[in-house]
Amino acid sequence: MSPADLLAALMERVGEMWTITLAGLGIGVLFGFFAQKSRFCLRSAVIEFARNTTGGKLTVWLFAFATAVGLTQAFILLGWLDVSTARQLAGRGSISGALIGGAMFGAGMILARGCSSRLLVLAAQGNLRSLLSGLIFAVVATASLGGILSPLRLWLAELWTVEGGASRDLIAITGIGHGGALAFAGVWLAAAIFWARKQRVPFWGWAGGIGVGAMVAIAWLATYAISRQAFDMVIGVQSLSFTGPASDVLMLVLSPPGQPLKFDIGLVPGVFIGSFIAAAFAGELKLEGFQGGPAMRRYIAGAVLMGFGGMLAGGCAVGAGVSGAAVFTLTAWVTLFAMWGAAMFTDWWMDRRHEPAEHAPPAASAVPPSHAPA
Repeated sequence: MSPADLLAALMERVGEMWTITLAGLGIGVLFGFFAQKSRFCLRSAVIEFARNTTGGKLTVWLFAFATAVGLTQAFILLGWLDVSTARQLAGRGSISGALIGGAMFGAGMILARGCSSRLLVLAAQGNLRSLLSGLIFAVVATASLGGILSPLRLWLAELWTVEGGASRDLIAITGIGHGGALAFAGVWLAAAIFWARKQRVPFWGWAGGIGVGAMVAIAWLATYAISRQAFDMVIGVQSLSFTGPASDVLMLVLSPPGQPLKFDIGLVPGVFIGSFIAAAFAGELKLEGFQGGPAMRRYIAGAVLMGFGGMLAGGCAVGAGVSGAAVFTLTAWVTLFAMWGAAMFTDWWMDRRHEPAEHAPPAASAVPPSHAPA
C-alpha cells in the first residue's frame, strides 16, 4: 500500500479528528526527544552569538533552521507539499504585530531563560521554574487571543498590515524561487557542519538539531497530506508552534471538552512526553525550583512578555522563527529578526553590562598592605 492509502485507511478507522491529533502527538514526541537531547534553544543561540562564544548552541540552532527550511522547500519542489493555503501565507498578516510581538517575545525569552518550547522541554525533566513560566505563558496567550488583552493585541496588530498571498511570500517578492530557497538552506547547513566540526559539537548536538528541523518539515507535510484526504472537516496546513497550542491545551484542561481534537492538542503533550523520555533515559530527571524572589519575578515577567508577544506576532521562536521561516513568510522573518535584536539587547541590559563590575579584579587600595606587591 502507498503512504496515501495507509493514511486513508487510518482516517477511515479512527476518524479525521483523531488522525490529525495523533499526528501532532507523534511529531511532538519526536520533536521533544530531539530538542531535549540537542539542548535546542533560540535563547542560548542568541546569547552565544551576542557574546561571541563558541559553545555549540548557535550551531545546533542552525542545524535545526537549515534542515527545516531545506526539507520543506525540497518537499515543495518534489510536488509533495503545497503551503499556499497555510494561514501564515494566505491570511492577512501584521508587520507591526511581527515587530512589536517579536521584540516582546525576544526580551521575554531572555528573562525567562528559555523560549516557550524550551520551557516545555525543561518542565518535562522536572524544572519547576519552567513549569510555572509555561503556565503563565499559556494564561497570558489565552487572554491575548480572546480575553482581556485581546483589544490591545488587535489594536497593535492593525497598525501596519499586509495582505495575504504574494504580498506576504518572500519567495515571490524576491523572485528566488523554491530552488533558490533550497540553495539558501544548503549554505546555512554547510556553515552548521563547518562550525560543528570546528567546535567539536557532540553527536546529539548535530543529530538532535537535524531531528528538530526535520519535525518542522514533516509537520508541514503531514498536515497537508491529511488535509487532502479529509472530507468531514476542514484541516489547515500547518507546522509546529507553541503559542496557540499552549492556549488550546490550557482551555482543554480548565474547561473540558474545550477545544476540539486537532494537531495542536496532540502536539503539546507529545513534546512533554518525548522530552520526559529523553531525560529519563539520560538520567536527567531532577526537580529544580526558584532561588529567590528576584528570580521568580524575572521568570514571571518573561513569561508574560512571551505570552502576549507570541500571540501578537502570530508565532513563537519555533512557530515563526523556524516553521514560518521555512515557508518564507514575510511576517515570520520580521518576527525572527525582531526576536534576535530584542534578545541581544535584553541580554546586554539585564546581564552582560553588569558582568565587568562583578568580575573585575579588586582595586589596588583594597589589597591588604601585607599582601600588596612590592
